[in-house]
Amino acid sequence: MTTLNPADDAFLARLPAALLRPATPADLEEPRGRWTGQGAAVARPASVDEVALILRACAAARVGVVPRAGGTGLVGGQVMPEGPAPLILSLERMTALRGSWPDEGVIEVEAGMVLADVQAAAEAAGRLFPLTLASQGSARIGGLLGTNAGGVNVLRYGNARDLVLGVEAVLADGSVLHGLKRLRKDNTGYDLRHLLIGSEGTLGVITAASLRLFPRPVAEGAALFVVPGPEAALRLLALAEDRLPGMVSAFELIHRQGLDFLRETMPDLRQPFAAPPEWMVLVDLGLPAGLDPAEELATLYEAAGDLVTDGVIAQNGAQRADFWALRESIPLANRRIGAVSSQDVALPPTLFPAFIAEARAALAEIGPFRVNCFGHLGDGNLHFNVFPLAGRRREEDAPLAGAVKTCLHDIVHRLGGSISAEHGIGRAKVGDLERYGDPAKLAAMRAIKAALDPMGILNPGAVLRG
Repeated sequence: MTTLNPADDAFLARLPAALLRPATPADLEEPRGRWTGQGAAVARPASVDEVALILRACAAARVGVVPRAGGTGLVGGQVMPEGPAPLILSLERMTALRGSWPDEGVIEVEAGMVLADVQAAAEAAGRLFPLTLASQGSARIGGLLGTNAGGVNVLRYGNARDLVLGVEAVLADGSVLHGLKRLRKDNTGYDLRHLLIGSEGTLGVITAASLRLFPRPVAEGAALFVVPGPEAALRLLALAEDRLPGMVSAFELIHRQGLDFLRETMPDLRQPFAAPPEWMVLVDLGLPAGLDPAEELATLYEAAGDLVTDGVIAQNGAQRADFWALRESIPLANRRIGAVSSQDVALPPTLFPAFIAEARAALAEIGPFRVNCFGHLGDGNLHFNVFPLAGRRREEDAPLAGAVKTCLHDIVHRLGGSISAEHGIGRAKVGDLERYGDPAKLAAMRAIKAALDPMGILNPGAVLRG
């Protein structure tokens, strides 16, 4: 690829001053503090035409562009620590609701809109936009589509790409892809929408999207059920879906270590069990009229037999919110403890028990650790995080981080899983993609990158090595 030039003062002088602001430390950080990016200025376009103008200027000057949304990504895709200083491109001003068609189940938003605001706009239209995750108060739609975000409702509604009908995007040469259609069916050649979704800003900059809306459940409820182990959790999930087809919104597996971390770092957070169970699941339902969530969950508890040994059923919305607050606080507790290695992997759900047992045994040969594994059992996404023993600091075990990651990824790969379930590749997993990726797929990806971004200006070093 062509050697890039820095976004220096001479280059910045070619852009309208009104579109620029100085970069702040917040623009150069990622949530885990593992990388610090570079870049002197942030471009803040307010329209797709201004995004096109900026990318045309970058292409002409061979200046790298790092798109930045809410900055919540966990694999370093939003920061560029090495190479010629790039221009940071933020769509923070592109937050408009361009249109809403509730009867069609469609909403059209700009890429800078925060997810919580998209959810609110859908609610105002009497509909549901189901993408839900802990960072929804700051994560922006452009970044969520760029990484094909997952979240807790994938079991029922799918990943981010399953919620998109069309996208508007600006390509590396500044040309605009006008793909904001509201069509469920459109067989007119290659689906560039799905090529751009999940590309992490390396093939184009998504500026707007047509999103699918769904009917809002009439009643919602949740329960925390204690289970003997992951095998029982899988059988309980199958039972729940058999009894309530299409109504199980989320099914989260939680290990005792996560509850222990919550007690250690957030002692004021109320937990539902006096003694933390070894394993439990959070079951969330969205029901039509005529069904009561608490009653349905109580019936499921009774039907489960020895699959469930204890449980707490939310009796109202506040209790349901408390259950979810517990689940969504686990990643924050993890950060406060400080992980040696944090892995976001995907496996066929029936292989979860085998993976967990094998991974624990393999880790024991590397060193003594605490393991917190939790995640979206219903869609096969496990967060497998490895921590120092109590009393030790992460830095003391840092030399083992590489061996831990390779050990876990080797097992995942051998079992036919993925080393990145919902966080993407970013810069953190470029080497892992090269190690475990299918050679034909990698060759096709490099060919696509070369065709759409021949100078390599879009998010240099992310997903594919520059």
